[in-house]
Amino acid sequence: MLEPEPFRIKMIEPLTRLSREERKKKIESIGYNVFKLEAKDVFIDMLTDSGMSAMSDQQWGKMFTTEQAYAGGSSYRLLEKTISDIFGFQRFVPVHQGRASENILFSLTVKEGDYVPNNMHFDTTHANVKHKGGTPVNLVVDEAYEPGKPGDFKGNMDISKLKKFIEEKGKENIPVIMLTITNNTAGGQPVSMKNIKEVSELANEHDIPFFLDACRFAENAFFIKTKEKGYADRSVRDIVKEMFSYADGFTFSAKKDGLTNIGGLLGVKDEKLHKKCVELGIIIEGFPTYGGMACRELAAIAQGVRESTRFEYLKYRHQQVKYLGDLLHKAGVPIARPVGGHAVFIDGKEFLPHIPQVQFPAQSLTAELYIEGGVRGVELGTSAFGETDEEGNVLPALLEFMRLAIPRRVYTLNQLNFVAECVTSLHEKRDDIMGLERIYAPKLLGHFMAEFRPL
Repeated sequence: MLEPEPFRIKMIEPLTRLSREERKKKIESIGYNVFKLEAKDVFIDMLTDSGMSAMSDQQWGKMFTTEQAYAGGSSYRLLEKTISDIFGFQRFVPVHQGRASENILFSLTVKEGDYVPNNMHFDTTHANVKHKGGTPVNLVVDEAYEPGKPGDFKGNMDISKLKKFIEEKGKENIPVIMLTITNNTAGGQPVSMKNIKEVSELANEHDIPFFLDACRFAENAFFIKTKEKGYADRSVRDIVKEMFSYADGFTFSAKKDGLTNIGGLLGVKDEKLHKKCVELGIIIEGFPTYGGMACRELAAIAQGVRESTRFEYLKYRHQQVKYLGDLLHKAGVPIARPVGGHAVFIDGKEFLPHIPQVQFPAQSLTAELYIEGGVRGVELGTSAFGETDEEGNVLPALLEFMRLAIPRRVYTLNQLNFVAECVTSLHEKRDDIMGLERIYAPKLLGHFMAEFRPL
């Protein structure tokens, strides 16, 4: 029996479901890319969990009880105390979202020809490194590339790969080592405390700054508490504090585990680097006490970070994601196992084995799911992470996922049942689904604006 949600609903938003024929016309008219759909035309939106959370009464209340100010607002002081209490960091820069923190960090650290290793870069991190002339490198454990094989910490950095990489490239060519928690690209898989500590020790040994990509830090802490030996009796906040103690800094999108609709942070321990981050932040984001946002949003972040580190909330959160994953797995749908903290990842290669990756099977599946039930997922496969050679030929990604991200505190189990029914229906008639040809995509983050046509 599932435990009840640790909250009650006080406000609703009506949804409209277009007819199947209307949905088919919509997806055809926008080049089979669900990013280009109007939100009003989506019935259940699982494109992302970023900025899609339902905020609490406490969050809204703090927004309305702190003054709106360009400089020196009390919301900044509230956030400052929260970052110190929860993360143990005294220096940070507020930004409007996570990719802005990546932009500032890599602008100040990465130069042409540098390498930035990570367990697995997500799309914006990957793009920001390349934009600065660097090369993003994924050094995740091999198990991450076996989606159907269960394992507790499939998001870990492979320490032996990292050691070899530093030896081969030289520490002078590695300005920063990143570690993404949880590992979104690998299916939302967690990273163990042991692995965080080992990466930190290796970075310190070579005098390379170590940063966490901490968008889903609370969900990662939940997995450490429930899966890693020695942490069952530790509080989530204690685990979070230890995780961040091993890092020299962090990038953070508050739109995930900050439970807010906008916002992010760049945490930095080094005083000199922090000063440079503040100076650059003023140029591209705004004064450091508002960071490119309405000042009151900082109060919502402060409260959201505290709420996301409650064990009762995290237990409910993972229970909901696991519920959808279990429904699909029992129906024979190939998914990444175990399910991660924020989404269910469907293996497009296994779901549509008759479609070669150069014909974008996960993108085809994403388009078909919208036609089937008005459900919007997102492709995280060859369109998002594949490359092209000098002749323009598509080079497939190592993983071919369609992600069903579950916004926090938004959808009911009945709505998840509907999503499962839609996916299962497609699985039963999967042989009828055909591939796509990509006819347009920008060089960086091309999947956001890509256009396709059916083959």
